[in-house]
Amino acid sequence: GVFQSCAVEVDIKDASNATCLYANWMMRFLITYESNNGDYKTTTLNLSSSVTHNGSVCGNDTQAALVAVQFGEGHSWSINFTKNNETYQGDFFTLTYNTNDTAVFPDAKRKGPVTVLVKDTLHPVQLNTVLVCHASYFIEAENITQIFWNVTVQAFVQNGTVSKKESRCHADTPTSVPTVPPTTANVTTASTTTLSPATTTSPKPVENPDTGNYSLKSGNKTCFLATVGLQLNVSQDKPLLININPKTTIADGACGNTTATLKLNDGNSTLIGF
Repeated sequence: GVFQSCAVEVDIKDASNATCLYANWMMRFLITYESNNGDYKTTTLNLSSSVTHNGSVCGNDTQAALVAVQFGEGHSWSINFTKNNETYQGDFFTLTYNTNDTAVFPDAKRKGPVTVLVKDTLHPVQLNTVLVCHASYFIEAENITQIFWNVTVQAFVQNGTVSKKESRCHADTPTSVPTVPPTTANVTTASTTTLSPATTTSPKPVENPDTGNYSLKSGNKTCFLATVGLQLNVSQDKPLLININPKTTIADGACGNTTATLKLNDGNSTLIGF
């Protein structure tokens, strides 16, 4: 099923009550956690309808700007923006999720807040320019996939007025539309569809994919083995075939007593989960 998620709008003011940072976006988190019986489960953490932004900071030439939001039962998320000469860019993403939230983590073995810090440097944006990205953007680390879409953001706003000049992300093409927010089941399709380059000529035949050997360990013992060649057939305006390259693909995941999850990330924004 498709889970609904609320949009977040943050308008941060400086001491003179002028806008210094504006952001409007949607996001969702896929989190794998250990249950009381030793199984590993993947849950979806969505934004609630009530979001606060305590601790957000305007930033300046020497201090990073910060968008910090709090939502639900003790969950929070933030992103840093740094200024460098004539550009700004996001770099550090911090998520704190609270496994005491039984609606999201009904049988979590570990109780309390868990914080994950990820450095993922975004493409620089010119000052006095708004970054707009409708396509889905994925960040994966420590059994968590952070998913963002329909993003509009400007850090270090000048003269208190959000710019009308836009910088579109690479994933947005002139014919693209806002993507359907992905779930655990369709994360691969969503990522590949929105982030693959548009094809203007007939694609060349794609050879059979190379066979990769992927494995997971639990302690010092191997708990998951997969020997497989993977090819994705994506339905777009024109059919698109993508081979997953084992040499550049990273295997991650977790093993439980009765379930196991294997995640393959090819480094080109394609994420496949078994």
